[in-house]
Amino acid sequence: QVHVVESGGGSVQTGGSLRLSCAASGVTYSRYWMGWFRQAPGKEREGVAAIHSDGSTRNADSVKGRFTISKDNAKNTLYLQMNSLKPEDTAMYYCAAGGTWVRPLQWREYSYWGQGTQVTVSS
Repeated sequence: QVHVVESGGGSVQTGGSLRLSCAASGVTYSRYWMGWFRQAPGKEREGVAAIHSDGSTRNADSVKGRFTISKDNAKNTLYLQMNSLKPEDTAMYYCAAGGTWVRPLQWREYSYWGQGTQVTVSS
């Protein structure tokens, strides 16, 4: 059984930083991508960043240079370091596992999801 649990959300001012964490169990890391997604009210869920066990990463254009995805294989934990946060980054952030090489940033490709953690950036 797969369990995915996010933590680390919160409220910050523009320009601030947050680090999200995701603990996932029951996932075969060597086969799948893991990713971070976000959804703002009234908007479709969008891919933020994804990482494969071989170290390959994908990042959305909107967060390049500001967000960094990483993974600690020993701890089975995924991270998203978010710097230079903007009000438009405000959303519910989700961790997901089970993505494929076809479209690592496409949320429909992922099978397992956490409950989400809220990130709010004020101006």
